[in-house]
Amino acid sequence: MQKLTREDLYSLEQYADLRPEFRQKVMEHKKDRRLLLGTNAALYFEDRMTMQYQVQEMLRIERIFEAEGINEELNAYNPLIPDGSNWKATFMIEFPDVEERQQMLSQLVGIEDRVYMQVADFDRVHPIADEDLERDTEEKTSAVHFLRFELPPEQVAALRGGAALIAGIDHENYRVEISPVPDNIRESLVNDLD
Repeated sequence: MQKLTREDLYSLEQYADLRPEFRQKVMEHKKDRRLLLGTNAALYFEDRMTMQYQVQEMLRIERIFEAEGINEELNAYNPLIPDGSNWKATFMIEFPDVEERQQMLSQLVGIEDRVYMQVADFDRVHPIADEDLERDTEEKTSAVHFLRFELPPEQVAALRGGAALIAGIDHENYRVEISPVPDNIRESLVNDLD
C-alpha cells in the first residue's frame, strides 16, 4: 500500500471545505476495519485512508501548513500504513469505568503479545507490538498498543483463495476468539494485501 506524500493531502483551506464529506466517508470506511475482541478490547485496522484522515486532522488542529511540519506528521503516521504483507492495527483495551480499567490494566500485562490472527488451519500469527516505544511496565499495560501482523505468503494466498480468518486473544486473564471474522472486515483486510 502506497505511503502518503504531501501531494496526497489537502491544504488547510481545502480540507475545511471538504472535511464533513471526507469525515463521513472515513467513518463509513472504518466500520469495516473495527474488530471487537470480546466486550473490552478491539482492533482498529489502519490503512491509507485512516492515516490520511489522521494526518489531515492533526494538520487542522495544530494549524500546520509549513513543509517541515507536514513532513513530521507524515513521518509519524506513514509507518501505520500496511506494507502489503501485513496488517497494522491500533489495539485498544476499553473499560469505561476508570477504576475498573486501572485494575484490569494491571492484570493484563503482556496482552498485546497475546492477540492473534489465524488463517484457516495455519499457525496463529501473533503481532509485533509497539515497535516505536514500550507501552507497558511490569505493573501495568497501556490501554493503547500499535500492532503489526506479518503474514507469510502462503497465508496471504489462502486468504485470497477464500480461507477463513479467525482472531482472538489468549492471555490468561482475557480469552476470546472470533471465528470467523465477519465477512466485511475480512474482505477489507484482504484488500490490504498486495
